[in-house]
Formats: sequence, structure tokens, C-alpha cells
Amino acid sequence: MSFVYFAQSLKNQKVYVGSTEKNPDKRIKEHNKGVNKFTKENRPYKLIYYEKYLCHKDALNREKFYKTGFGKYIKKAIIETLKTFKGR
Repeated sequence: MSFVYFAQSLKNQKVYVGSTEKNPDKRIKEHNKGVNKFTKENRPYKLIYYEKYLCHKDALNREKFYKTGFGKYIKKAIIETLKTFKGR
């Protein structure tokens, strides 16, 4: 199994997109320990969204999609939708 996940910085509200073969909750804990150079500067993080894939290559392609072009708009729409549901 592979995952694409969105982790939101509690420090500055930025959303990090990543992919992993680990459980997303476990990966967020690693980010919060400071194992990644980029995320180390913006921690702590909370997991706000993830997708599950059977193929790691598919997860990597989806991660790239969310980081470029139209994918950024889709990512934003997902985040806004999550905020709407949390408000209920």
C-alpha cells in the first residue's frame, strides 16, 4: 500500500503534500520529530487528508499532480471541502 497525504502546519497553516508507503499517521509523527528538512522548519503538523493506492508509482504520480498546475486547484478544493465539513 502507498499513500498520498496532506499535512497542515500548525505553525503557519501551510499544507505539505507527500507520499509514503508507511501509515500516514506514522509519517506525520516522523515529520513532527524533524526528520525531513522542509517540514522540520514548519512543524508541528496534523494529518488532514490522505488517499490510498495499491501501486507506489500511482501514489508518486498523484503527489506530483497535487504539486503542479491544475492539481493545486484540486488540492485547494479538497482542503476547503474538509473545512466545510468540520464546521458542521
